[in-house]
Amino acid sequence: MDVLIEATIPGIRKGMSTFGIEEYDWLSLLGPSTVSDHGDLAMACHSLARVLRKSPVDIAENICTAITPHLEGVAQVTSMNGFVNIKATNSWLSKRVTEVASDPRLGVIKSEIPRTVAIDYSSPNVAKEMHVGHLRSTVIGDALARILTYQGHTVIRENHIGDWGTPFGMLIEHLLDLGEAEAGDELGVGDLDSFYKAARGKFDDDSDFAARSRARVVLLQSGDEETLHLWKVLVNESTRYFNEVYRLLDVLLVDGDLMGESAYHPLLSSVVSRLSDAGLLEESGGADVVFPGGHLNREGEPLPLIIRKGDGGYNYATTDIACIIDRTERLNADDLLYVVGTPQSRHFEMVFEVCRMADLLGEEHRSEHVNFGSVLGSDGKVLKSRSGSAVKLVDLLEESISRATAVVDEKNPGLEDGEKRKIARAVGIGAVKFADLSNDRTRDYVFDWSKMLSFEGDTSPYLQYAHARICSIFTKANDSDWLDYPININDHYEARLARSLLSYRDSFESSARDLMPNRLCTHLLSLSSAFTSFYENCPVLIAEDPEVRNGRLRLCDATARSLKIGLSLLGIEAPERM
Repeated sequence: MDVLIEATIPGIRKGMSTFGIEEYDWLSLLGPSTVSDHGDLAMACHSLARVLRKSPVDIAENICTAITPHLEGVAQVTSMNGFVNIKATNSWLSKRVTEVASDPRLGVIKSEIPRTVAIDYSSPNVAKEMHVGHLRSTVIGDALARILTYQGHTVIRENHIGDWGTPFGMLIEHLLDLGEAEAGDELGVGDLDSFYKAARGKFDDDSDFAARSRARVVLLQSGDEETLHLWKVLVNESTRYFNEVYRLLDVLLVDGDLMGESAYHPLLSSVVSRLSDAGLLEESGGADVVFPGGHLNREGEPLPLIIRKGDGGYNYATTDIACIIDRTERLNADDLLYVVGTPQSRHFEMVFEVCRMADLLGEEHRSEHVNFGSVLGSDGKVLKSRSGSAVKLVDLLEESISRATAVVDEKNPGLEDGEKRKIARAVGIGAVKFADLSNDRTRDYVFDWSKMLSFEGDTSPYLQYAHARICSIFTKANDSDWLDYPININDHYEARLARSLLSYRDSFESSARDLMPNRLCTHLLSLSSAFTSFYENCPVLIAEDPEVRNGRLRLCDATARSLKIGLSLLGIEAPERM
């Protein structure tokens, strides 16, 4: 608990002043205890043995004696096997958890130095359906946007869609072959993959169609009015489809967040000019490239970042550099975050390095590739549909809601149909999101329906059910007398719940600092477990002493709010009934 570290450091400082040890040396040894029964904090004394010329056991006992008088009322201090153990007193826990319960933000402090953060996430392609591969980018990016906004930063959501380039020649020609009205009907059904595959098939098999497609690309890039109109038809229909998926997934992305590759097309030539003016551009195999240091190919030779190809066309890197210029100079972004799969790590390392070499990114900027692993099936391979193709995201979400409906119906068959549908949607979508977000984003994870929809275990339904159960307590209480009562911690289970509530800030700040939503997930699971133990062992509504009853109701309220706010930061609803 950071709050306990903050509360104990002044007293520890006074006690440690007699040992002649620099504060940095002992402060670096203080941290959360790995054995909760021993204490909340621990200080390992083994590294001090050389300085003080004593055994770690003796040093720990001496430190314990020295700091105990200065921590009276805050913490109990013991020594064991060369460790100083510090455990918060019930009176200190009572005071602190009462303060947190009174705070609408539950102890989470807004950043003193707010930044402007541009988050690039989701990034589907026009005329292609979103598949399960887009799930991770979308839900991770959405959770980070919520978390950083809650921390007080200005967050700019950048949905960098693929809406430009050579494929659009064949897509526009296929649209013309079908006729605009018929093509609009086909796209309107949402079967974008069929439209794309039909265009690709004609491009591969019909040389005349391929020639027309290449010519159409030239017209598109030169700004031909008719071609731009047809291109907008494709973009608009695809955008409508994306929005349906985003509404189903309940993420924050809207039309105003769209920034397609086309938006950066006018900047591409200036990227070349600016890199050339910086003295970075070199010719290699007919292409204009930059060689960022430290990157080698398989032959051990310097690896180039291609800026302009030999045929005069631009590369992905050129667009990404244009993005950085736009986000730092037009949006005035301090932080640039890219929620993109791990395979693109080297690409982003090279792009960031080139931008720093060209002074397009300064020391004041943070640029980070927020990488993530793959979604796997039960066979340990990338999740596929029965036909072997990528699983469509909309199919996966609708399947989750359908399965959740059956689970909710079994759990509470008396719910009215309208409420049941609403709860099933919250449970189904929440289950998919939490299954993704609760895993370390840098690793692959296995998609498992039965586990993610279970009301037991490390799942969203478990947390949602815990929240609903607490809400039912207040329905039965039917009063608000408890609102102004202090919380008095006297019981082991109360203390465990209080400690978990006080650790909420730590998990939130850790998630925001390292861009790891799974840490907030882990805390919510721990909090829910602590509440379950508390509720099973500490009577609330039937407690005989009104002060005990009302104090415990305040613990329940703080827990419910922690769960609701925490889930909302992950983009997950917390129903009041399940």
